Amino acid sequence: MLLEADIATRLSSVRARVVRAAEAVRRDVHSICLIAVSKTFGFDRVSAAAAAGQVDFGENRVQEALEKMDRAAGRSLRWHLIGHLQGNKARKAAASFACIHSIDGADLLRRVDRAAMEAGTGPELLVQVDLAGEATKHGARPDELSETFAAARQCQAARVVGLMVLPPFFENPEEARPYFRQLRALRDGLAAQGVPSDMLVHLSMGMSHDFEVAIEEGATMVRVGTAIFGERDALNPPPPHGTARNGR
Repeated sequence: MLLEADIATRLSSVRARVVRAAEAVRRDVHSICLIAVSKTFGFDRVSAAAAAGQVDFGENRVQEALEKMDRAAGRSLRWHLIGHLQGNKARKAAASFACIHSIDGADLLRRVDRAAMEAGTGPELLVQVDLAGEATKHGARPDELSETFAAARQCQAARVVGLMVLPPFFENPEEARPYFRQLRALRDGLAAQGVPSDMLVHLSMGMSHDFEVAIEEGATMVRVGTAIFGERDALNPPPPHGTARNGR
């Protein structure tokens, strides 16, 4: 099929770019997880990417993701929630996603952990850090991280495994580099404070236009949408005004 061939070609190109970026800084490419951001795209595109060997998929909205999960039943796919998680959706998210990238503080962390206990699941969690103070985006402030990781030590089911950042969008990807470096520095600072290493494994950062720079700065998860699936706006209406784009 034309769609499957197109997405397979795009996916192969992105994978090659990941390899080149990792090799440029002498990193093991196997330490980097490529997440195909399928939010707003139809299930046919998810299916095409899965047929090309893609395993990890990122979604912004819980309900949209659940519908795709139902259609993908029987396939060994890993689903990541990369969009803002409202507290009232914590139960569904904890029961369904392998990884939630958008924990924005201790309160939400505790709520997700309780929900995971009730569901009998063990999702991985990433603490989203607000480094730019943009009104349309979410995340914990750097000075709130100690409290959040103190709460993480008390988790019974869910497991915090790292940090996530969504910097402002820049046409020039080099302008995002300071945000990636700052997230890495925060990770290193938390480690120096005694946060266990298994809580600081991952740095989720980088999207279609800047993931090579993110890899150079230590990203272990990159969230790539349009480079794999094509331009979102050409096929789908834009998100509501003020909605943050957590993967492109």
